[in-house]
Amino acid sequence: MDVFAEMESEVRSYSRTWPVVFDRARGSLLYDEDGRGYLDFFTGAGALNYGHNPPVLKRALMDYLARDGVAHSLDMFTVARRHFLQALRDHVLAPRDLDYRVVFPGPGGANAVEAALKLARRVTGRTTVVSFTNSFHGMTLGALAVSGNAAKRAAAGVPLGHSVSLPYDGYDGHEGGSARFLDHLFGDPGSGLDLPAAVIVETVQGEGGVRAAGESWLRDLAATCRRHGVLLIVDDVQMGCGRTGPFFSFEDAGIVPDMVCLSKSIGGYGLPLALTLIRPDLDVWQPGEHNGTFRGVGPAFVTGAAALRAYWSDDALEKAVRRAGERLFLALGALADTRLGSGLAVRGRGLAGGLDFRALGGRAADTAARVSKEAFRRGLLVETSGADGSVVKLLPPLTVTDDELDDGMDILARAVDASLPS
Repeated sequence: MDVFAEMESEVRSYSRTWPVVFDRARGSLLYDEDGRGYLDFFTGAGALNYGHNPPVLKRALMDYLARDGVAHSLDMFTVARRHFLQALRDHVLAPRDLDYRVVFPGPGGANAVEAALKLARRVTGRTTVVSFTNSFHGMTLGALAVSGNAAKRAAAGVPLGHSVSLPYDGYDGHEGGSARFLDHLFGDPGSGLDLPAAVIVETVQGEGGVRAAGESWLRDLAATCRRHGVLLIVDDVQMGCGRTGPFFSFEDAGIVPDMVCLSKSIGGYGLPLALTLIRPDLDVWQPGEHNGTFRGVGPAFVTGAAALRAYWSDDALEKAVRRAGERLFLALGALADTRLGSGLAVRGRGLAGGLDFRALGGRAADTAARVSKEAFRRGLLVETSGADGSVVKLLPPLTVTDDELDDGMDILARAVDASLPS
């Protein structure tokens, strides 16, 4: 591995957690160059919801490349772009009676967030954006300004302003209150809070400790924004595309955001693609006012469209994710309940699960990191999450089989037992 140490920056992180060289992958398994397989409950931080190299997507991609399909097009019209937009309309938006315009802001989730923030400020003429404790929205400056992680914010190197952070649902043990508190702040001329352009929220904070907001809290938040003319942005970069069951993570709450940020699995195959979905009346951009080089990656359009057709033409995948999620949380609950005195807590929703070690106090982060290391040694990839890294996070593929899920949870249980302080 000398070439990596010699040439790559010290900023790399995942390769330190899993110090092997991976070579190939299929379904729920990653294989290193020596042929050892690892169950992947990391899935590219949520970019591989349908697993590695799903045959139906691989076939579409290979066919497209074999006929010399357009690889790069910025925002020029292409057949691949047309097919993607048609699939998004026919299989996602129209069945949910959602009316959004599509912005292709660039290749990644931070691009989708930056576009939403910029547009919200342009539309409203206001500058402040409200975000929440333990949030994470990306590593660019605008996205960092609405993120809660202190270490990541500090790396910006400049002051991060025009944002206000308020308590997320369940923060410090308080549930439900902050959405109603926000309503009071917006309406009180003595609150000291200028009416913001937008509120940005994750329905499940994947990087913030796999914290899931309650449906009533999300409904209160949406109602507050609507009452005060504040735009609601849902960051569905990691929790969208079926991670919690339905295509959008906000569907079960029955809310309709003004803007939605999508990336990661929207390309289906792990290829770079991002969308910012906006209400049609918010589409006040002038031509070229927001642009970028990689807004038209043809192969990602192809695999993204194939994924929408293959997995979202009916509700079979949604039902499968809900069933698998129940299985996952039963196993996590049993794991926590049978480790008496450990104080383990279970977090998340759908196929986004978390095992929280914070009850261990100062040993929490080290214990979670050791669980990840022990799981890797036994053939399972899981990462840690939360501002202090005290939560073990599980993102199995949405296509995971029952046997794979059970095997992964068995490995996790053994890793926990090997890691808990005696």
